[in-house]
Amino acid sequence: MVRVSTQSDDFLDELDASQREAAVTTEGPVRIIAGAGAGKTRTITRRIAHACAVGDWNPARAVAVTFSVKAADEMGQRLQRLGAPSSITTSTFHSLALQQLRGVWHELCDTPFPHLVEKPGALTFRAMKRVLRSSDIDDSQVRDVMAEIAWLKVCLIDPDDYAKVCAAMHREPPANLDPERMSQIMGMFEDEKTARNQIDFNDMLLIACHVLQTPGELASSIRSQIGTLTVDEYQDLSPLQHRLMRLWLGDNRNICVVGDPAQTIYSFAGATSYYLRDFANEFAPVTADLTLNTDYRSTPQIIRYANKVLAASPEREHYIRLDASRTTGRRVQVTGYADDVAEARAVARRIAKAVQQGERMGDCAVLTRVNAQQTLICRALHEEGIRYRVRTESGWHNASMPSTEQGRKALMESLERGEDQGVATVSTIHAAKGLEFRHVWIVGCSEGLIPFSSPAAGETLEEERRLFYVGVTRAENSLHLSFSQGSGTSALSTRQASRFLLRG
Repeated sequence: MVRVSTQSDDFLDELDASQREAAVTTEGPVRIIAGAGAGKTRTITRRIAHACAVGDWNPARAVAVTFSVKAADEMGQRLQRLGAPSSITTSTFHSLALQQLRGVWHELCDTPFPHLVEKPGALTFRAMKRVLRSSDIDDSQVRDVMAEIAWLKVCLIDPDDYAKVCAAMHREPPANLDPERMSQIMGMFEDEKTARNQIDFNDMLLIACHVLQTPGELASSIRSQIGTLTVDEYQDLSPLQHRLMRLWLGDNRNICVVGDPAQTIYSFAGATSYYLRDFANEFAPVTADLTLNTDYRSTPQIIRYANKVLAASPEREHYIRLDASRTTGRRVQVTGYADDVAEARAVARRIAKAVQQGERMGDCAVLTRVNAQQTLICRALHEEGIRYRVRTESGWHNASMPSTEQGRKALMESLERGEDQGVATVSTIHAAKGLEFRHVWIVGCSEGLIPFSSPAAGETLEEERRLFYVGVTRAENSLHLSFSQGSGTSALSTRQASRFLLRG
């Protein structure tokens, strides 16, 4: 019998009707499609806290996983503020798998736990360079080869099947390698890592899957730690993470997933919204299938623009339409410039003017498609006296602030703690996912940048559309979109405005 809690507590009073229904449905399987700004984190943290408070869940066996340390920490902090038990687990997929493996490693083998290479940095890079010592490729191509190996793992593709996959998907191996050579390189790279007793995060998930799919007490003891499982950002699940999730569950059906197909922007790394869209079939019959589409973040004008971006998609039936809770706002501004330098300087001047009119620097963000765009933006901000911080997919990298090294170090530490210190943000759109700002400038809205490389119709173009949508929905109060007609380096280079920009 399905259990829906009828008991109430104070923190449920803050939820709207749809959020409350999600929060009180305490038995899975439950799917929540939550649009941008719809309060998904508020909803799932209150669902967890409520279920534990009324006795429906054992807090020690309540587990919530997401995809970044920052998101997991935020979830844990919100649960703490709600007075939820500290025994609730909030974690990333990788951290939870690492904890589980360390707990049983001594029972698996007598060798020391492998050295975990947390980033594809110097150690793995040198290992790959040794593998490729007879190949004439540069460092950037080495990184591309390593990224391809990571993609193979998260997509659960056997190296022996790589040539078939390339043929079926029309996929070109990196560094001008042929599929057979790429397969050989992957085997050699894994042998090199094994000799050095190294594993990466994907290896760790694969090992965890191996342990869990092997019948016995170890797998049973790990599963017994998970009574209820909540998965955030479910649209970003990879085949490898999906397999691990199913192995965690076993026969357990107490699972709640939360996500938004329109915010799938990591397909290039193996993420797919298929599991979110297919959830009702995979876990049939589901207890509840809910949609949160009221945006509490952005103005009606921004939401209308975001909806129109998705309405032009051939896959629009997979996306939800947002409704605005706010009633007033400013018109979305679209501006063209002669070149990149003029665009950067104009954006910096607009931010400076906003600050002069009373806006906080920390409420302003400039979003770019690629890291290379950030140099001109930062230079223009510096010239206008705007303090800024820079964010890429790998975290905070730079900040223009106190000139002394000691002051700069203190500032960077405060940024890592989430304190904005009244500084503007310069970020790629990918790195800005999950963040929000009162005022957003998206620069480089021209063909070749947004969408990147001007792809033909297909999944690559659709991912670029979703990425633009994510950028648009980061804005709360104002949204400024701009493009330039040329790079400024050649009189012959002429750009056209992005096909995603709306007219009228």
